[in-house]
Amino acid sequence: MKHTVQTKYWHTLPDGRVQCDLCPRYCKLGEGQQGLCFIRACKNGEIVMTSHGRSSGFAVDPIEKKPLNHFLPGSSVFSFGTAGCNLMCSFCQNWHMSKSRHMDKLASVASPQDIALVAKKKKCASVAFTYNDPVIFMEYAIDTAKECHKLGVKTVAVTAGEICEEPRREFFSYMDAANVDLKAFTEKFYRDNCSGDFQTVLDTLVYIKKETNVWLEITTLLIPGENDSEEEIDKMTKWIVKELGKDVPLHFSAFHPDFKMQDKPRTPTATLMKAREIALKNSIHHVYTGNVSDKASQSTYCHNCHELLIGRDWYALSDFNLKDSCCRFCHAKCPGVF
Repeated sequence: MKHTVQTKYWHTLPDGRVQCDLCPRYCKLGEGQQGLCFIRACKNGEIVMTSHGRSSGFAVDPIEKKPLNHFLPGSSVFSFGTAGCNLMCSFCQNWHMSKSRHMDKLASVASPQDIALVAKKKKCASVAFTYNDPVIFMEYAIDTAKECHKLGVKTVAVTAGEICEEPRREFFSYMDAANVDLKAFTEKFYRDNCSGDFQTVLDTLVYIKKETNVWLEITTLLIPGENDSEEEIDKMTKWIVKELGKDVPLHFSAFHPDFKMQDKPRTPTATLMKAREIALKNSIHHVYTGNVSDKASQSTYCHNCHELLIGRDWYALSDFNLKDSCCRFCHAKCPGVF
């Protein structure tokens, strides 16, 4: 099986190098050089993707682990990723894969058809492109999505949203759901902590919500002293309501010291609860906490009558009071894919 495939989002520069146009990093590469993402490289004067059919591993997860709480709740998802990333987050919680620059991390070999067949065999309702950002292996993800859809298996992108306009349109046309990691709500945070572009992420969120049928949820990892101020959370949640609407579920997750950010403490539960309170006050209908144990803030409630719709304790579901996507008590429609 070939692991190197041609790509189409690049152009040749006057000096003979080639520029990758997949993400706003715009890596400019000479022959044999790799982009910052590690798996896109210059070969024979063009940009190729070098990890097609090669994965850093596979797992069957609950869909709530992505996290997606309004997309086929209670179902299983077949998860996989590759290696590398197009961001440089100092706080990366999955750095063993996303920061890897060694091909031996890509030990598992599976064609797109193999992945779709295994997902179907294991009774997974969807396949998730996760662990590292799927935009950097979009050719592999798209080929896999095509095979999944042939078998009635849906597809999920877990992404930071750092992707340019043209490839963005193609990539999300093959996705059924996405959880976008909104890492903070300042350009400074993205620049200093991620070497990323804040506006591109906002553009991706607006595009998904307004221009596609992809089910969208958002996750923000709250880091003490970095992106957890009440002012920033207030500004972020007001922007979400204004630009995306009240029905996009928002997840606030607890940080733990990892990778290069070892000097920060774990996120206090009180910080998560305060963020959730602010988001609810600003009219976001469904706000959740993650990486902590709190059934009340992880369960889904009707935005109209406030009755419990889906009980959750971590990834275990209990109560389920939806019928045809509607609340059993007041019959208001709950946004999502059920």
